[in-house]
Amino acid sequence: MLYPELPSHEGLLLVQKRDNRLESAIHMLWMRFDLAVFWINRSLQVVDVCLARRWRLVYFPRRPASYVLEAPVERLTDFQIGEYVSFSEISLV
Repeated sequence: MLYPELPSHEGLLLVQKRDNRLESAIHMLWMRFDLAVFWINRSLQVVDVCLARRWRLVYFPRRPASYVLEAPVERLTDFQIGEYVSFSEISLV
């Protein structure tokens, strides 16, 4: 929130303890830019995708999710519902 923009090569991964619609909901209040949002379940399957508009109250995924990936709008077509993703850990040092 309140950041001026999100660079095209950056994003934010929010992690929940379990697949759940309510716990993986997001709000866009105080956001200065729109986001591409991908909801991913524990099986690492994309369960919903949306263009989240700034200053909107709440976005819920259509299906329960454990991960919420927030990315720049230009990344909106990177993943489709039903696709599987993988995460790998990288060292920044």
